[in-house]
Amino acid sequence: MKKYVLTLLTAILTGTMTLTACGALTKPVEILAEKISAEKTSAEKTSAADTEKEGRKESSGAREQKEPQIVIVSETQKETEDSEEGIRTDSFEVAQSRDGLPRPKAGGRDVPDSSRPQVTALPKDEAAAAADFVVVSQVIPDAILEIRYHSTFNFVGDRIDGYDEPCALLTREAALALKAASDDLMAQGYRIKIYDAYRPQDAVNHFVRWAKNLGDTRMKAYFYPDVDKSQLFSSGYIAKRSGHSRGSTVDITLFDLSTGKDADMGGTFDYFGDASHYEYKKLTPEQKNNRLILRKAMTAHGFKPISTEWWHFTLIDEPYPDTYFNFPVSSEAVEAAGN
Repeated sequence: MKKYVLTLLTAILTGTMTLTACGALTKPVEILAEKISAEKTSAEKTSAADTEKEGRKESSGAREQKEPQIVIVSETQKETEDSEEGIRTDSFEVAQSRDGLPRPKAGGRDVPDSSRPQVTALPKDEAAAAADFVVVSQVIPDAILEIRYHSTFNFVGDRIDGYDEPCALLTREAALALKAASDDLMAQGYRIKIYDAYRPQDAVNHFVRWAKNLGDTRMKAYFYPDVDKSQLFSSGYIAKRSGHSRGSTVDITLFDLSTGKDADMGGTFDYFGDASHYEYKKLTPEQKNNRLILRKAMTAHGFKPISTEWWHFTLIDEPYPDTYFNFPVSSEAVEAAGN
């Protein structure tokens, strides 16, 4: 900058440029000022480009060190599943897959380093299977996410193992079917709210450990007030396997656009009791109708319900009926699988 000021003063003193009565420089000085500004802008752009290039190198290096591990638990015969009991919609930079479905890319929501498992290479067949999972919010932007197991407001009272991000993952087939159901419900004045979707086996193991600890009843008043914790296994509320781990099951409710609130379903998500049964006898006409609206939309688009949980639906033609996955719930897990 000193160089430009000296040049300007020299020009004025030598008469090359003059000052007007108002103290403004005449045209030749304006031309010089434009030249100075152009040179300065060019220098700034070069510096910014160098900084951006260094930033990309550091970011790339960080991603290479912090990708999640993916493990798959395969079962040739299904064991008894749990009774399937539950905000923020993340945005991710996306790329198109081979079928045109959005896929997450690096640059999405930041996850604390401490929550990121170490990466290992996947066997070819496992990578191909995990690659069929997608981030639901990329397929259904209208969906509201309230991923209960990433929070402490659930029947355990802690964030559940395996939920690294508050996002929902599903197999590609289940996500597309859910989008069709969501579009149907949007036309009726509702958005879907997702409580849970794919659930890793680590999370199910967490439930089992918690259920065996009879002294931990912190959330009993909210989720199982009428059930003795010692009866959770025998009553079918907790089991060693869950259909959610196969990637094509979702727990959802309705959000009423006319009221700006969740629709009254006559019972809360993950409540261990009769009020969760679809045909609960004490429902009001409005509550019965709301449950019916949700069930009709889901069954019309290829999902099957269960009688004990009004919120729970599984894709009938699920692509992995005998495979229980165990990669973490995060956008990076899907990315690491090859999306």
